[in-house]
Amino acid sequence: MSSILTNAAALGALSTLRSIDTNLSQTQSRISSGLAVGQAADNAAYWSIATTMKSDNMALATVQDALGLASAKVDTAYAGLERTLNILNAIKGKLVTAQENGVDRTKINREISELKNQLNTTAQSSSFSSENWLYNSTTGAMVARNMVGGFTRSSGNSIAIQTITFDAATSVILDKGDANRGILTKGIGVNTAAGTSTTFFLMNISSTTNATNGTEAIVYATSTTDSISGMQAAVEVMIGEVTNAAGTLGAVKSRIDTQGAFVKDLADTFTKGIGRLIDADMNEESTKLKALQTQQQLAIQALTIANSSAQNVMQLFR
Repeated sequence: MSSILTNAAALGALSTLRSIDTNLSQTQSRISSGLAVGQAADNAAYWSIATTMKSDNMALATVQDALGLASAKVDTAYAGLERTLNILNAIKGKLVTAQENGVDRTKINREISELKNQLNTTAQSSSFSSENWLYNSTTGAMVARNMVGGFTRSSGNSIAIQTITFDAATSVILDKGDANRGILTKGIGVNTAAGTSTTFFLMNISSTTNATNGTEAIVYATSTTDSISGMQAAVEVMIGEVTNAAGTLGAVKSRIDTQGAFVKDLADTFTKGIGRLIDADMNEESTKLKALQTQQQLAIQALTIANSSAQNVMQLFR
């Protein structure tokens, strides 16, 4: 039946064209944005998961920056301790030489004094971002340092920041507030070569609180070989404590480097996971675009033909 009021064929063609236009618009949006899920309306579940993962990925990027800062601080302190060990070994060598007969102990002490000055410079220079773990210039004791080491989200959707802790009090070699807290400023009880108990500290930096026990390791022209052997023994103990502190820092550095590599890999994995959820398959979308454009042209032609059928009715009245 032909009707001039209702053109069923045109309505059907128009409905088809509208559906094709909707699909075409969606495909063009995916191609222009590169996203198959650009908003919650596209796929609420995937959009929600991807949004949360994007937030976590940004947190991981911050953790990476924090780990880089922590690594720089640890590297600075470690370099200072390593240099300190070299200088302490040089001082130990000078003390061994001072125990020989006929040597000029005054000159040796002058050399040791310069090495002490170098130790002071090394300690004060081992600072990064206003943090110095080798030289304590405050009256209070050096506290533990907490460094951001990770970011986690539990199954209950609660988040937590993991930290890497280092007790900076163990790496202080010079303490301006209390000499008893510094490895090189506190008294070290030892036995001399002759078995005499004695106490020495290597450096006097005029701390607010002086070392409770001991005398400064200074080689005088009149110093006895036995006394110098006690100084050498005290320096040996100091070398051991600095070595332990450097070893602990090395372990912390290793953990930071390992965690940094893991966080980087985890961030890359998150990025890939987000892509799998919401990224558009450009090969598929481009193929779909071609097909929809063809369908659109055919639908327009079908609608044109359907619209012209009403005009054909006029031929019946001629």
